[in-house]
Amino acid sequence: MAFPLSVAVVAAGLVASAPSPDGAGTLVLRVAGDCSAAAAQVVEQTGGQLLSVQPVGDSCIITVLVSGNGQRPRKVTVKVPM
Repeated sequence: MAFPLSVAVVAAGLVASAPSPDGAGTLVLRVAGDCSAAAAQVVEQTGGQLLSVQPVGDSCIITVLVSGNGQRPRKVTVKVPM
């Protein structure tokens, strides 16, 4: 009986993480230090969707998904100094 419960938990997570109705579409979470500003900059420059942000030493490792022309999105990882 754990299967229906796990499906319900996943569905609730998807509803909670749905994009806002105002259409903003960009979600940047403050991770540490200046990584939030760096993440916003990379998202703006690439036109991609933020996938992850990791503070590593004195840098931020930012990964975004960039859509192609009718192709699968490609993963782009950028290292930005803090």
